[in-house]
Amino acid sequence: MKCLLVYDIPHDGTRTKIADYCLDYGLDRIQYSAFWGDLTRGQQRELMKKIGRRLGKRPGIIQLFPICRNDWKARLEIVQEVKEKE
Repeated sequence: MKCLLVYDIPHDGTRTKIADYCLDYGLDRIQYSAFWGDLTRGQQRELMKKIGRRLGKRPGIIQLFPICRNDWKARLEIVQEVKEKE
């Protein structure tokens, strides 16, 4: 199932480690604090537990949104790549 995970975490070390967790689970970074990819329901729970343990009592907001196939296909996006100077 496609998932979108976004977070707002002020602590640099925690934020970096949580980004690493997302990458470990095969999610792709789409913005600085946003990742997307395919996760089973079990992987979603496992990842959120791992993130929760890492966050501990530090402030932060982490949201994981499972997105159904139809909604994912209906998304709108604009992607412009940065052109390198020749």
